[in-house]
Amino acid sequence: MQQEKKFSDAIFVVTEERACPFYNVGEELKVEQHSLVVPEAKPACMVLVEKLIGITTKKQTFERFSQLGVQKSNFDCGGCQGMIRFEYKKEKGFATLQMKLLSETEARRRRQHLDKFFGRLRSFHLFESLDDDALGDLTALLELKKYPASKVVLKKGEPGTHLFVLLSGQVGVIADDGHRLAEMSEGEIFGEMSLLSGEPVSCSIHSLKETEVAILSVKNFKHVLKKYPVLQLFLLKMLVDRAQAMTLRSGNITSGMSGELDEINMVELLQLINSSQKTGTIELILNDAKAVVLFNEGELIQVRYRNLVGKDALFALLAQKSGHFTYTKGIPPQMSNQPPLGGFMSLIMEGVQWIDEQEEQEWQEK
Repeated sequence: MQQEKKFSDAIFVVTEERACPFYNVGEELKVEQHSLVVPEAKPACMVLVEKLIGITTKKQTFERFSQLGVQKSNFDCGGCQGMIRFEYKKEKGFATLQMKLLSETEARRRRQHLDKFFGRLRSFHLFESLDDDALGDLTALLELKKYPASKVVLKKGEPGTHLFVLLSGQVGVIADDGHRLAEMSEGEIFGEMSLLSGEPVSCSIHSLKETEVAILSVKNFKHVLKKYPVLQLFLLKMLVDRAQAMTLRSGNITSGMSGELDEINMVELLQLINSSQKTGTIELILNDAKAVVLFNEGELIQVRYRNLVGKDALFALLAQKSGHFTYTKGIPPQMSNQPPLGGFMSLIMEGVQWIDEQEEQEWQEK
């Protein structure tokens, strides 16, 4: 029998995650001298700290032999908002001098990679509001990907999984009939709408020439938005500007406009009215109830849905994915002096975060 021993240093790898707000499958968790070292730019979860320190300070073996070979011990974090499972990888970071040298070479390569990212991102208008420490955190979460010319980068109807930052090259927004709706080049981003709304990608994106992008996973995207509110504001302003451009391309919004939420999601619909600075009423017929949304010169002034009113009604409405809507010009005279519920961009972002929290709570209760 293998003699059990007490570990002060050990490395574990994440093998599974369910709604964990921080860590991804494949990331390593290191215990060094009874302290937890997490992946770069990630916060330390205190639930995980307690669990790992408890594991490594007990006398036990993390590997056992069987007919199938060496079996590694598996653990879970115990859960908070979400859950991860992880397994023992090895006792120490470097088993030999050669492994240490290889690791140091890889660390230098990654540092050069991050430095290159940092310099390019610093020149982009999108990240001007972030200080160097914040931009360094963001850089550590990015991955590099290259596409040759005439390659599908995003396909309409697929789930959104990443935010894309264009480092070089050019991409086109392609309609169903192959018509090019718009072009984007260095410094611009795409893929963010499906991450915010939870809806599938609404338009296909093709590379028009050899293109290099930095990608950010949906989990890291939401982590960055929560940590850096200034980036939230810039991103939402950009979304409104895009909605304005879409409105101009499609013509003026007219009274009597109607449609289905599976064709345009709630976030896009509200942005469309806001960006056009319209005064009017959206009436919705949903599966469980009717809803009414009032705009005055593009600002949200009232929302009613089920037994909810105001912000609570808006947040619940943003989660709806199917139903019929109709837009009509004008609002009741008594509502003309009603103040806005709040800044439109901040309301939408707060609502998206509320939906995320509700989904995590529902998962925990199952």
